[in-house]
Amino acid sequence: SEETVTLMWSFVVSIYSIGGLLGSLSAGYLSVRFGRKKSMLIANIPALLSAALMGLSQLCGSYEMIVAGRLFSGVCGGLALNVHIMYAGESAPRKLRGLIAITASTAIGVGKFAGFALGLRELLGVEALWPILLAANALPALVQLLILPFFPDSPRYLLIDKKDKEGCIKAVKQLWGDSDHMAEIDDMMAEKEAICGENAKSVCDLFRDKAVRWQFITLFLVSSCMQLIGVNVV
Repeated sequence: SEETVTLMWSFVVSIYSIGGLLGSLSAGYLSVRFGRKKSMLIANIPALLSAALMGLSQLCGSYEMIVAGRLFSGVCGGLALNVHIMYAGESAPRKLRGLIAITASTAIGVGKFAGFALGLRELLGVEALWPILLAANALPALVQLLILPFFPDSPRYLLIDKKDKEGCIKAVKQLWGDSDHMAEIDDMMAEKEAICGENAKSVCDLFRDKAVRWQFITLFLVSSCMQLIGVNVV
């Protein structure tokens, strides 16, 4: 019936956010357990799986594959976005850190525009080609799988989480050149000493921490406004 089709269509659209929540909740654990770079590589697994499921859904005659593919795509988005911001911010020199971190928002904007453009009827938004459109997220995942292994891991992760000072210095030189970067390394050493012995904070601890209360409220309001501007409805 029409009501059932509408329900399933709504479920296909909204389950992406559920996957994004699952991916975001796992980002902290995976980024510490495997490192920033490996976590970003792991994020490509659900991306490729989602592309395969959605791309083959018409051939298999299964709308359930689209639902599962959207879920895995959301997991990839939630995981990759959070880990990317950590990796970019920790790998950039201090004077470029803000500029590098904002590339995540820029990439999201470019990706949305590319999705809208590819969805035009003149391109892939037709009945015969929509499986290719849904599987298009495999392309950036494959590019990252080929390129990212040549990059070093986050210097901060190597020094603080892995306690590998030599690896940290090697990563800093590979990322920032052969100049003297001991000031930045000393800052990371000071941070390591400051957090030594502290347990990882939970989400509840974040709510109770008065030191970041206003930053938390600001981010909460900005994120809420982003959900209310209508882009999701469109």
